[in-house]
Amino acid sequence: MKKTSIQEIRKLIEHIQNEEDPILIQLASDSRKGVQDLLEKWHHTKKKEQADLENYRQMKAFEREGRKQGFNFIAGIDEVGRGPLAGPVVSAAVILKEDSYIRGLNDSKKLTEKKREELYTQIMNAAIAVGIGIISAKEIDKINIYEATKKSMLAAIQNLSTQPDYLLIDAMKINSIYPETSIVKGDAKSVSIAAASVIAKVTRDRIMKEYHNKYPQYGFHLHMGYGTKLHLEGLNEHGPCSIHRKTFAPIKTLFDWK
Repeated sequence: MKKTSIQEIRKLIEHIQNEEDPILIQLASDSRKGVQDLLEKWHHTKKKEQADLENYRQMKAFEREGRKQGFNFIAGIDEVGRGPLAGPVVSAAVILKEDSYIRGLNDSKKLTEKKREELYTQIMNAAIAVGIGIISAKEIDKINIYEATKKSMLAAIQNLSTQPDYLLIDAMKINSIYPETSIVKGDAKSVSIAAASVIAKVTRDRIMKEYHNKYPQYGFHLHMGYGTKLHLEGLNEHGPCSIHRKTFAPIKTLFDWK
């Protein structure tokens, strides 16, 4: 084993899953630092994978409880975009398979943009159904952000290709035709809601990046419409555009909308 190169050993252990594998036991006696570094990395990776799997199992508790009650198509629902000064509010509804495992799935706010994009693809490929609801800034101004959020969630449910029979919703009650459970910080407690948070976040970010191409003076691709210093500077210099929410402070007090 000692004559095997570090590069060959790296490929050799890449697909090993069991820490009792004879190859790992043999390598443990290899004194080369490069080999020991590879072993340490392998053990670290497996420990992280086990922790992620256990976290995912814990985050399926609400789904397991729902299935005990006889529900089969459980939709997690979450929204993104209640706080920004510009752009739509976007909700997503996701129905996952009972045996689903999407490694690394978590509340979208805790993930990098790259990881969200990776998970978005995995969720879209693995889910039984995904629905999206989008309510524009103009409509937000007409009915208020709370009602717009509810409307976007209802639209996301209606856009599911498979009809749900039970809803898990992040900190909202929408009083739809389906039984529902509202979960505070649900995007960190339910895999279905976490999946919905990722879909909603990626969808809205893509929309705001498209708006940046139309209104480059505000930097929407950087702050996604939230009230950052850059955004406020753009507002002060150029005034609001068509996707700004005129009922939101400071826009409603700084500009004449008559």
